[in-house]
Amino acid sequence: MIPNMVTSASARSDRGLVVFGEFFFDLVFYDLPTVPRMGREVKTARFDRFPGGGLATTALVAAKLGTPTKAITRVGQDALTSPEWQKLVESGISTKGCEFDPRLPTAMTVCAACEGDRMMITHDRINAKLERLLARPSVQKQWRSGWHLHLACALRPPRVWIPAIRKLRKKGLTISGDLGWNPEVLESPRLPSLLKEFEFAFPNESEAKAITGEKTIEAAAQKLARWVRVPIVKLGPYGSLAVRDGKIVRVKSMRVRTVDATGSGDAFDGGFLHGYLAGWPLEECLRAGNICGALATTAAGGSSAIPTPKNLRKLMKRLR
Repeated sequence: MIPNMVTSASARSDRGLVVFGEFFFDLVFYDLPTVPRMGREVKTARFDRFPGGGLATTALVAAKLGTPTKAITRVGQDALTSPEWQKLVESGISTKGCEFDPRLPTAMTVCAACEGDRMMITHDRINAKLERLLARPSVQKQWRSGWHLHLACALRPPRVWIPAIRKLRKKGLTISGDLGWNPEVLESPRLPSLLKEFEFAFPNESEAKAITGEKTIEAAAQKLARWVRVPIVKLGPYGSLAVRDGKIVRVKSMRVRTVDATGSGDAFDGGFLHGYLAGWPLEECLRAGNICGALATTAAGGSSAIPTPKNLRKLMKRLR
């Protein structure tokens, strides 16, 4: 059981996951020979398309590992005939609460991956005022006491999200969030009030330091623990850490050959939340997240290298 949680491990074992956030068509150019520069062209033979964004990757990882999963987002009508959306639907993820906008295209991101890192360009007008989805009757029907809600979007600005999230907590949902790299949100003075509604927050090292203003990751994690019940900080190849009862818990990751880091943090979230909803101890949740995040970097797109439940258990034993 994870301390500071109000729900026992046995009571969590049959719970499901609702992922709310932004969906993208990801166009990924990877194995680039050099970093793209303005005024120059870079060619590569490696390209693919994937369902992108924290919503898709987190949901796909959790669902493949066996967690009952729902996705709630807004997309264009073009999504209905796209292979990216079909991958989400065919994975068994429920999309009943989603909104299909006839006026705007589905959000799109172009990713360029080189030397273990990536850069991205995104068009996502359709994601404006996404918080309004939370009040739609079709979305309200998706909430059930005992389910966990993971917010995979920027929550911009925090003040408009706080009332809606508090209402959801009153319905019995536990809540987590991965805000991504959005400085105007991470540095907002209203963000601590929002984080106090979370069971977990999932920043990486840079995001944790931006939120807290601290220079070391240990100090940043301890400061986050004043607001979030259990802060989780992702450290890439160095694994992850959490703060439990005022003490830092570290869990190492596994070594892999990185092809594309896009979505690896969201894959971590899916692995961690799968473990949490299965009632695993904190260290095992971190270990599952580390493995899912590491494997995600071994192929293009964050959801291309998801382990099976059996393989995840084997890899977790090796990391103990």
